[in-house]
Amino acid sequence: MQITLKVKRYNPEATSEDKKSYFQEYKVDAPADSTVLDSLIQIREYQDESLTLRCSCRGAICGSCAMRVNGHAGLMCKTKVEKALGKNNVILVEPMGNQPVVKDLVVDMSLFFDKVRAVEPYLQPVGPEPKEERIASNEDMLHLVGVMSCIMCGACVSDCTVLEMDPNFLGPAALAKAYRFVADPRDGKTKERITEYNKYGGIWDCTRCMECVQVCPKGVDPMGRIMMLRTKADELGTKDYSYGVRHADAFEDSVKKGGKLNEAELVINTFGFFNVPKLLGMLPVAMRAAYKRKMPSLFHKSIPGVQSVRRIMSKAHEVEKVQGKKPMPR
Repeated sequence: MQITLKVKRYNPEATSEDKKSYFQEYKVDAPADSTVLDSLIQIREYQDESLTLRCSCRGAICGSCAMRVNGHAGLMCKTKVEKALGKNNVILVEPMGNQPVVKDLVVDMSLFFDKVRAVEPYLQPVGPEPKEERIASNEDMLHLVGVMSCIMCGACVSDCTVLEMDPNFLGPAALAKAYRFVADPRDGKTKERITEYNKYGGIWDCTRCMECVQVCPKGVDPMGRIMMLRTKADELGTKDYSYGVRHADAFEDSVKKGGKLNEAELVINTFGFFNVPKLLGMLPVAMRAAYKRKMPSLFHKSIPGVQSVRRIMSKAHEVEKVQGKKPMPR
């Protein structure tokens, strides 16, 4: 089967900006069960030796061949041609996002590794050294298997919509790695870690767009781990220094009170009635909302059947007490 690979090229040595980045099409004979990486290597070996890409194991283990196919990141050695084919048998291949391109399909992953290092990705036990090894139960380690499956490919960082807008965000890979140590019973710095992740750029900046969940080739579920870190922050009672925890609790209280969200009250309960600087800082948002006729009503009425909503929430808290944990990560 003949397919067309539309590859985004980038030449840092080009004399003009408009010639540095461009798309180039290649015709390739590819079996349906072959991978996109197979086609890219075929192009490099037999058509255009200047095409630059990164690959190694070709077995979805090393993570080095992560790129974007048809707008979404993934491992090219795992992406089958037949599933990636678009209209007219064309496959769009681009370098990963949110990281500077070195050349063609190769990106500089310094940002990715800087984020991971920022969460201190190593155990920090407390207390005297044991005579033998530090023991973790089989149940605990089975829980952590999913997180430890991360191969550091950077696909989640590539497609993170928050990082696209705010480079200060720690990112899905780093926060998933952070959860791996928070959830490890051998680590003794849970409170300190959660305190750090509660700050600007941490767990409360995730918008839950699920892009990282969609593109992760190993099913690590970075967004789910971030939600679990939020739950842990709530359990530790960090609302005094975290607007994220206060916001989550205010959201729950508002729904329980009236059966639906009271957005005006939510802002006040999140920041505090006497936190004048923060409330004044929300005025531009309120003005834009009013201009768009999306200003929430100051007169909030409970919905019909609010008692049913309250019963559901009470039942959820009963489950929480029985299980000894939150019914659903926030």
